Amino acid sequence: MADSGRRAFIGSFTAAGGHGIVTAAVAPDGGALTVLSRAGGLPDPSYLALSPDGRTLYAVSETADGAVAAYRVDGPEPEPAGPRVQVGGGPTHLSLYGGHLLTADYGSGTVTAVPVRADGTLAPSASGTLRHTGSGPHSPRQQAPHAHHVQPDPSGRWAVSVDLGTDSVRVCTLADGAPVQHAEFPLRPGSGPRHLAFHPSGAYAYVVNELAPTVTVCRWDAADGRLTPLAETSVLPGAPAGDAYPSGIAASPDGRFLWTATRGEDVLSVFAVEGGGEALRLLGTVPCGGHWPRALTEAGGVLYVANERSGDVTWFTVEPADGLPRRGGSIAVPAASCVVLA
Repeated sequence: MADSGRRAFIGSFTAAGGHGIVTAAVAPDGGALTVLSRAGGLPDPSYLALSPDGRTLYAVSETADGAVAAYRVDGPEPEPAGPRVQVGGGPTHLSLYGGHLLTADYGSGTVTAVPVRADGTLAPSASGTLRHTGSGPHSPRQQAPHAHHVQPDPSGRWAVSVDLGTDSVRVCTLADGAPVQHAEFPLRPGSGPRHLAFHPSGAYAYVVNELAPTVTVCRWDAADGRLTPLAETSVLPGAPAGDAYPSGIAASPDGRFLWTATRGEDVLSVFAVEGGGEALRLLGTVPCGGHWPRALTEAGGVLYVANERSGDVTWFTVEPADGLPRRGGSIAVPAASCVVLA
């Protein structure tokens, strides 16, 4: 029976038939999900983030004009906590950093900062925006900047933003509430970086590339805010039949394994992390349990995969010895896009 004390929140695309934000109970043994409620009203809440105390949930509205919203989640279902706040166009990711909510705005190629009040609610307007510049060789996907992911580094000193359009990762800080670029670090032209995960040691970062089905291993220097690409590893054992579209990435808490999702192949890839974090070895792939795995989340030895086009969330238990995911079950969530756990 599901444990009502622990919950998962699932984003979805309402324009594709999703219900908005879906709340599910998490079973204490095995991580199985049971749908509890659905909260509509916000268009296309494709990505979610929780406050450190677990009382407030933040969601992007991945629409052309772009917005973020806050919800109280200490009751039976999410309740809006204030009005929506406009950010850049087509926000695809968000995270908390330096007392602000940062959004990666794919459509406008920007990172936007919105102040977070002491009670977890959002200020009525953004406090600053960082506009990315540049392009890449892949047409038409890289004709302009496309910020796709933003998060703090493990030290909390920096925020890193991953840009698919410019083949680069930017390191930022906040100045008077505005994101300010500290440095920009190029990756291989045409790779199309999408998301990033840090090794739990904080010494390495792994960037999954959407336009080339690879992961780039980078050394991370938190003292100087410097990212150094070291190597690029394929997420597939052979050449894909067509465009592969890698999407999500997650590292195990013990730093021994890394997982990625690839939409065009409907698989999860499993890597052994070697050399203390500086090398990856592909162990194999397993079916993702649905179609078009948009995101994956690791929580307590369980992987959750949001399968957008098959409309479900599948969970896998991870074998401690080899890191291989074993399918546990799934629930129906139309147009699922991400999973976060309280």
